[in-house]
Amino acid sequence: MTVTAPVGFDAAGVACGLKSSGAADLALVVNRGPRRAAAAVFTSNRARANPILWSQQAIADGEVSAIVLNSGGANCFTGAEGFQTTHATAEAVADALQVSAGDVLVCSTGLIGQQLDRPKLVAGVAAAAGALSADGGADAARAIMTTDSVPKTVVVEGPDYSIGGMAKGAGMLAPGLATMLVVLTTDADLPAAELDRALRAATRVSFDRLDSDGCMSTNDQVTLMASGASGVTPDTAEFGRLLTDACLSLMSQLQADAEGASHEIVIMVSGAVTEDDAVEVARSVARNNLFKAAMFGNDPNWGRVLAAIGTTAAEFDPYAVDVSFNEVRLCHAGAPDRPRDEVDLSGRVIAVHIELHAGDEFATVYTNDLTHDYVHENSAYSS
Repeated sequence: MTVTAPVGFDAAGVACGLKSSGAADLALVVNRGPRRAAAAVFTSNRARANPILWSQQAIADGEVSAIVLNSGGANCFTGAEGFQTTHATAEAVADALQVSAGDVLVCSTGLIGQQLDRPKLVAGVAAAAGALSADGGADAARAIMTTDSVPKTVVVEGPDYSIGGMAKGAGMLAPGLATMLVVLTTDADLPAAELDRALRAATRVSFDRLDSDGCMSTNDQVTLMASGASGVTPDTAEFGRLLTDACLSLMSQLQADAEGASHEIVIMVSGAVTEDDAVEVARSVARNNLFKAAMFGNDPNWGRVLAAIGTTAAEFDPYAVDVSFNEVRLCHAGAPDRPRDEVDLSGRVIAVHIELHAGDEFATVYTNDLTHDYVHENSAYSS
């Protein structure tokens, strides 16, 4: 049931004609309460789509009654008309549910620079409102897909409360608070300020660490809504751990479905002076096309790892670094250690461990290889 697993939420996914394929392209998730607390994080890209501009205003008071999401068009760089379309979409949800438009978040995903068909969107909202049910989470998850090959969903059970979620994303996955469209729900009874703290902590070690292709979208948003319907006010540390588990699950599903990828790569950096240093080092490898091409070719080319991390401002001695692939150390103290042919990279998952020997901090970043299929898909599909 995904986002409708927690008590107090209804959802629907319908086709309103934005996608030429006729597939479902509009999702609606509604919080029936009694609490309607919410928090969200948004892309840090300065080029922000109209739904982001709307939603940032709408969530300022920490209260959200519903979120509506469309695929089939990003509604970004569409000027005043595009913002009016976002406003009209929120108003249509408000009219259908008898709530305030200021308590409706809007998300869009798809092609940048093209106007959405406003009458189709408004009609789709009415259809989705009529189809709302406590079993509608799976339909909603399918309706937000673009180049995704599968829907991404999660349910995490806590003691007497639960967390549900859905996500979309297969390309343009790079950090900046959030890197995709994600909706998380919970029937725990928590105020908006607690949700905000928990969400930011969870995204920092999950979505912010997914760096699939180094490209940051204009429409990224992760939203958390709490209905309070369980009547349970959980321990905040416990809730934070469960929320992080939910985000990590969705992040892993996004990584596994990255456009054209043949490897999921986990880059672990240890021995850093600071956590930020560890992240910077890991991200320099995750965004290095030579490294990613080597992974596509099943080549444990540790020299490309050292060359990449040497471009960072992190504090370490490049000639003291160890590099391992799938737990086989190929580089020790900046020099060859074991033969490369001792490593098998033919499996789907590749683990790269970089030991800096400079401190006690660590971090993990997740990425994918650079494949022919990725280049083909993104040369054939406008974004």
